[in-house]
Amino acid sequence: MPVIDRSITAPASGTARGAYVLKDAVNPVAILIATGSELSLALDVQSALESDGIAVRVVSAPCLEWFAEQELSYRESVLTPSIALKVSIEVGIAQGWRELIGDGGIAISLEHYGASADAKRLFNEFGFSVEAITKRIKAAL
Repeated sequence: MPVIDRSITAPASGTARGAYVLKDAVNPVAILIATGSELSLALDVQSALESDGIAVRVVSAPCLEWFAEQELSYRESVLTPSIALKVSIEVGIAQGWRELIGDGGIAISLEHYGASADAKRLFNEFGFSVEAITKRIKAAL
């Protein structure tokens, strides 16, 4: 798992609030929400979209329960309501994410039992690649 470069992202102190803006963008049109190993993928997707002139915010959400306990103003500062497209990235089921991404959001998830093969091959096959995720986001914008 790649190490996150904290010189270009927010400090991990936001972890105590359940979710926080890991890396923002100027005038984002979408929010990517991820946790754990999927954070590096979200940052790579952000970089790819930025290269195409599409600004997105990356949110780290290590504990949805803690985030739900935060005051509304904080939750809205992280998952700004005016940014309609919210995308969760979870190499697992999407249960729990729908509340954050809404009906118009995109859940990049794995809704079935896994498979045996090289991890990179499986990630690509199941849509957990920069190319697959950027394609879905562009189609939704």
